[in-house]
Amino acid sequence: MDRKIYNGYIAILKHELVPAMGCTEPIAVAFAAAKARDVLGRFPEHITAYLSGNIIKNVKGVTVPNSGGQRGIDVAATLGCVAGKAELLLEVIKDATQEQIARTTELVKQGFCDAKLVEGKDNLYIRILATAGSDSAEVTVEHEHTNVTRIEKNGEVIFAAETAPAPAGEEVVDKGLLNVRDIVAFAREVELSDVQPMLERQIAMNTAISEEGMTGKWGAAVGKTMMEINGDHVEGRAAARAAAGSDARMNGCSMPVVINSGSGNQGMTITLPICEYAKTWNKDEETTLRALALANLISVHIKRHIGNLSAFCGAVSAGCGTACGIAFMDGCDYDEICMTITNTLCNVGGIVCDGAKSSCAAKIASAVSAGLMGYRMAKEDKCFQDGEGIVGGDIEETIANIGRMGRDGMRSTDVEILNIMVGN
Repeated sequence: MDRKIYNGYIAILKHELVPAMGCTEPIAVAFAAAKARDVLGRFPEHITAYLSGNIIKNVKGVTVPNSGGQRGIDVAATLGCVAGKAELLLEVIKDATQEQIARTTELVKQGFCDAKLVEGKDNLYIRILATAGSDSAEVTVEHEHTNVTRIEKNGEVIFAAETAPAPAGEEVVDKGLLNVRDIVAFAREVELSDVQPMLERQIAMNTAISEEGMTGKWGAAVGKTMMEINGDHVEGRAAARAAAGSDARMNGCSMPVVINSGSGNQGMTITLPICEYAKTWNKDEETTLRALALANLISVHIKRHIGNLSAFCGAVSAGCGTACGIAFMDGCDYDEICMTITNTLCNVGGIVCDGAKSSCAAKIASAVSAGLMGYRMAKEDKCFQDGEGIVGGDIEETIANIGRMGRDGMRSTDVEILNIMVGN
């Protein structure tokens, strides 16, 4: 295949498939706070977190890992200041000690951190102001979870992105190269040595936290419950494994996961069903890794049209991606993979994101189940047709339509969800 596309897809996978601990939004807040403390040069007397609505939505209800079970924006930011190592990026608070957790608890009680909503910014916007005496430091993160766009100290700009921040959906790598036909070709032709290390890491980390979700006591235990009910069937196990990882992650488990589109939940949703099917079908490692490469890229392709954060639940794009990976392992061709995408998006494309919390596990299970139904339909040459709702004339138009719905059409929904969550 074309080398520009091939190399572009490798770059996208390297950019996307990185380790992170906990829900990525509170971790991003902790990262920005740790960075602001470092810029200040001493421990702050007070910090203020200025956040977009989607950041508030995704931090409010989720347990911050390594915090002793605490939740909230002030906890994430304070723990970042107390224990954060900014150089660890999305694993910024992985080394927090019991003493640091106790100190964080005390500082939160003392009102060390304030949080304020900022309107008119990108959906992923974090600005931390740290002050001590007459000194101040500000760090701004936009568009991606560790993408620092501005640093100030004592009112002086010491770093600003050289170019204007990219609009929503446009990132550092060229995701505009993505299309379903080339993704399928890439999965068939990619040299395994180019993708094997990152995909094996994704499998190892995401499988480990899924096992923890199955054996530990985390949240509402969606995965464990599903396994008890539907574990006799591979479809049930596939959905349960993905849900179990989210059970643990949304409720404070500090084990890292490999993310997709900035989301650990999406990374697990893509990985774990493919692994379950590969094990059940006795697929070799090469077939499994090729399927996983395809699934990751399909999910990124769908999500890039929507943006990293919106009212559109990212589990849908990930559930669609994993179903395509399973279809690929089953020998499905390009047309059947296109039908799998259409069937899935036309089924559960309306699931809303009302923040990160325990019920994400149930949404993941629903998205995986819908994706598997879409794949089964495609195997029987059954697909929703052009002109039916959001279905376009070809798969790329359908994906663009779902992006338009999630990015533009659900904007007012996003506002109302935030108002409900903050009690307005």
